[in-house]
Amino acid sequence: MSTVPILILTQPECTFCDAAKAIFERLSRDYPLSVSMVAVDSPDGASLAQRGGVMFPPGIFIDGKPFSYGRPSERKIRREIERHLREARKRAEETLSEGIADSL
Repeated sequence: MSTVPILILTQPECTFCDAAKAIFERLSRDYPLSVSMVAVDSPDGASLAQRGGVMFPPGIFIDGKPFSYGRPSERKIRREIERHLREARKRAEETLSEGIADSL
């Protein structure tokens, strides 16, 4: 199973950022996640926020794509992770099928 890269743009003393961290801590028990955090006021964080349309933290990126900002929804995040994993499995199965067909 592939690992889903998660990036959270955070800032200190941010209640929604703390909520996002707690959500991903719980979800990492159920899904193969690689969670990293970047301060929104750092040069990298500011650039990511601008490119991703993040108006305020936390900004959440799933597999490098902007997903949401502000108050996080665990249900919405869970659905997106499951969708991402289904698509990854489908791509892996298609690649395997193509490899088998090519070897015949």
